[in-house]
Amino acid sequence: MSLIEPVTASDAHGAKTVERQSVYVYEAPVRLWHWINAFCILTLALTGYFIGSPLPSMPGEASASFLMGYIRFTHFAAGQIVAVALILRVYWVFVGNVHARQIFYVPVWSGRFWKEWVHEVRWYAFLISRPKKYIGHNPLSQSAMFLMFTLPLFFMVITGFALYSEGAGRDSWEYSLFGWVFSIWPNSQDVHTFHHLGMWVIIVFVMVHIYVAVREDIMSRQSIISSMISGERMFKDKED
Repeated sequence: MSLIEPVTASDAHGAKTVERQSVYVYEAPVRLWHWINAFCILTLALTGYFIGSPLPSMPGEASASFLMGYIRFTHFAAGQIVAVALILRVYWVFVGNVHARQIFYVPVWSGRFWKEWVHEVRWYAFLISRPKKYIGHNPLSQSAMFLMFTLPLFFMVITGFALYSEGAGRDSWEYSLFGWVFSIWPNSQDVHTFHHLGMWVIIVFVMVHIYVAVREDIMSRQSIISSMISGERMFKDKED
């Protein structure tokens, strides 16, 4: 992470004017990955809920309806898209800019990181009134995304393919790559339960993520939401 110091300008009468600084932060593959995840996670959460709590009944002959089949197919398709996108996103960690790798680690060895982490906690708790402005993720955001999104996303992909391999069979590539999950949790229902809990971890993260993004756009006078569309983060100093 890196801090940016906003610059003020003055007009001919000496009054402060609004000064905007724009920095290119999020490259196109990172932004594309973000919106693919947003769509797929919404799809996975909805279909996953119904897989775990199926509809109690369907009108008409059972042979005329394949609703749960379509729900499961949609869930599997969205999960496979997330897995492929995650592999490509890991590749971009090595070829993209410094901001492309922030959510894949937490610099726990850095004293400055923890000092600024405490500052961000106080800022989000409304204990201070002046935020620091970061070009990339702030320390609290970086650690939250790593612990509540990046790691759970890997966990969901691994357990999801492990559960899928039960139906695909022991001779499938899914079981060859992910069957080891059942040596950790031999009871398949345990894997289902942890997979379901992982969904709620990501849902809670998404709700907090949306709240914080909107809050920062309003209170910290730096673009957050639009940055994931244009790739540029804009910093604005005090108003006139």
